[in-house]
Amino acid sequence: MSDPDPSLPTVPPLPLTSPRTPLQLSFPFLREGSRVWEKERKPPQPGELPSPLPTKRTRTYSATVRAKSGPVFKGVCKNFSRSQGHGFIRPSHGGEDIFVHISDIEGEYVPMEGDEVTYKVCPIPPKNQKIQAVDVVITHLNPGSKHETWSGQIISS
Repeated sequence: MSDPDPSLPTVPPLPLTSPRTPLQLSFPFLREGSRVWEKERKPPQPGELPSPLPTKRTRTYSATVRAKSGPVFKGVCKNFSRSQGHGFIRPSHGGEDIFVHISDIEGEYVPMEGDEVTYKVCPIPPKNQKIQAVDVVITHLNPGSKHETWSGQIISS
């Protein structure tokens, strides 16, 4: 290969551009509406579901041990949707409603509104700002309402 002739004027190379709009890369964690990696995270609203939903299966061993060794609280089931797999408990001591996942319900009955329950608490990752109920046990069924077992049998209380 020969060297370019120094007597000829050199033309600076032009930058490569698209004939249409300029190229803009958008990564999933920077996309508008991404709840996990937003730069300006809004504070969670009361009743807002955690994302992703923490389950007994995805909980770490250390979080499980801490929850099992914690105190037992009492509350009342505010609502629970078997089809959606989660609900909320109203603590008897007052305060914000506590999220409960279907995998953390112990016993043979599906919780209904008004059922008295006992539970322990576990922080919800990744920031551990909110808590969820674990080891939820129905202690008293709401009288006068029909309850369903996990197998689908309906029982009047």
